[in-house]
Amino acid sequence: MCVYALIAVVLSGCAISQITSPFRSRGERGSWATSVSEERLLEAAKNDTSSQVDLPARDQNCPRFSVWQRDRMLTFYEKGRVGDQLAIKYRGELTKTARECDIGRKKISVKYGFAGRVLLGQRGQPGTITLPLRVHVTDASRNIISSEAIAVSVNVMPGTLVGYFSAVGKVSFALQSGTSASQYQLYVAFDRKAPGTG
Repeated sequence: MCVYALIAVVLSGCAISQITSPFRSRGERGSWATSVSEERLLEAAKNDTSSQVDLPARDQNCPRFSVWQRDRMLTFYEKGRVGDQLAIKYRGELTKTARECDIGRKKISVKYGFAGRVLLGQRGQPGTITLPLRVHVTDASRNIISSEAIAVSVNVMPGTLVGYFSAVGKVSFALQSGTSASQYQLYVAFDRKAPGTG
């Protein structure tokens, strides 16, 4: 019971944070600077102060990358006991995002990264945990134009109740006629269709 109480206390103070990294557009300064990294995001997640961070991007045209609000946390239960607070195995939480862009005349490439943590529940065991996520891209009308499934592995060490994860990826998409890069958005979300989740 004390483990679940610890989860409740930790989660009650959580907030979505965003790290915005510097970048260069290919047409302006030559090569595309890449500063989004799994290591940097992982360190940020481990040092999370649970306060809201939303740093402005150097290029305001870069599409925002954030956590899909309804899907920033996902709880995994024992088989056949979804929704039972005494049957929680673990809970995943997204806490950090970062992105940088290469903006062309007709195409945008976004290097994105995200990080978070896993908290063991009363029925959880240390070891490697796989989290199912998706990264969506929406257009100017907020329609999803692409969606990619991503599986992230998290190692929770024996004797601990929390493990941290980070991942980096890249997505490219065409600019629709009459739109600007800033009208597009990227989102990361847990996949709630995974078995045993709620």
